[in-house]
Amino acid sequence: MEAVIFFIAAIGAVGGAIGVVAARNPFYSVLALIAHLFSLAVLFLLLTSAFVAAAQVVVYAGAVMVLYVFVVAYVGSAQEAKWDPVPGQRLFAGLLAFFLFVEISAAVLSSGLRALSTHGPDVPAGFGDPAAIGNLLLEKFLVPFEASSVLLLIAAVGAIVLAGRKRQGEALGASK
Repeated sequence: MEAVIFFIAAIGAVGGAIGVVAARNPFYSVLALIAHLFSLAVLFLLLTSAFVAAAQVVVYAGAVMVLYVFVVAYVGSAQEAKWDPVPGQRLFAGLLAFFLFVEISAAVLSSGLRALSTHGPDVPAGFGDPAAIGNLLLEKFLVPFEASSVLLLIAAVGAIVLAGRKRQGEALGASK
């Protein structure tokens, strides 16, 4: 049963990640990201890390994604260009994606084949409990944790400022 849940959650995570990149509408991209984050929470539950799974749902799929939805709704949808800004950009992007896929597949398969002969990772007794997570976040990884929150805040404020300038420019263009 665990294997079935793992594969369903893994397919959901990969499908959500592909949906984030493939969706042309930013709102649908955010919805695909929410589906991806929920699938990751299920994977964390399978790793017996209930605290991380709950934090994933509450913090990321809840609070941060609501912020993204508001930013996308405020910024609005922009029309996509009918032509490529750089000639051959789509062909180059497709080739780059293919070679990246081949490289990642080779790395995953080689490490996966080596792991078949082992018994799996040794997980300490307190792995995933709130005390261990709190110690890591507030001692070892405090600076990266806070830097990522500041980066998300700067990105959201920047999107709102750019949208305000765009709307201000449209209003000035319409009044002429």
